[in-house]
Amino acid sequence: MTDRLSKILSIVNENRKIEVSKLSELLDVSQVTIRKDLDILSEKGLINREHGYAVLNESDDINNRLAVNYNIKLKIAKSAAETVSNGETIMIESGSSCAIFAEEVAKSKKDITIMSNSAFIASYIRQYSNCKVILLGGEYQKESQVNVGPITKICAEQFYVDKLFIGIDGFSPTIGFMASDLMRAEAVKSMAASARKVIILSDSTKFDRHGLVNLFSIGDIDALYTDANIPDKICETFERKGIHVITVSTAP
Repeated sequence: MTDRLSKILSIVNENRKIEVSKLSELLDVSQVTIRKDLDILSEKGLINREHGYAVLNESDDINNRLAVNYNIKLKIAKSAAETVSNGETIMIESGSSCAIFAEEVAKSKKDITIMSNSAFIASYIRQYSNCKVILLGGEYQKESQVNVGPITKICAEQFYVDKLFIGIDGFSPTIGFMASDLMRAEAVKSMAASARKVIILSDSTKFDRHGLVNLFSIGDIDALYTDANIPDKICETFERKGIHVITVSTAP
């Protein structure tokens, strides 16, 4: 995604709804150029188009969650991608931060193999010819576009990788990292059993929320990539527990 597309997405995310003419003025390009850019973002499912306006999607579908804090998630993805080597095989769980990370790895690394239970991610990075995708089977959840259940566990058990990258839905200082769906949480735990390191990718807003089910205790995680708005107290707790915390700037 180009810098201008990222800027448009950030502006739409902030305003929820904005005129094409206003976007043209803010970015100092023609309205024709803005409309072409909005077509690209609309095709990706990141925004909706109304006559003369760009509108942020409001549903919880993963396509729409990609647009929320996109620029921060992209910075996190770029930082985490530095830990992946050419020729490596990694596991990536589902979620918007993971999808952006998967694309960053697919386009910046050579001869990469990505294993995932996310049909969305498999489709999202399908255009990158230097990236091989292994999709773990299972029961298909339509809204999140992810495979879960006993078959996913059996598939994950057949492999072993160095790194598993996951997202979270919330955090509790007493419980640990949390998810919003029991079946997805169980799938992630199965994948974690087949990885040497578990690495979380999450913007800092998730640390102000609670999920519905326990995902991992603090001691089960090896590294966390997030943004600089993570509360200092939480960050210090992670570091005392031996979690390597990497933060990215929230500046535009």
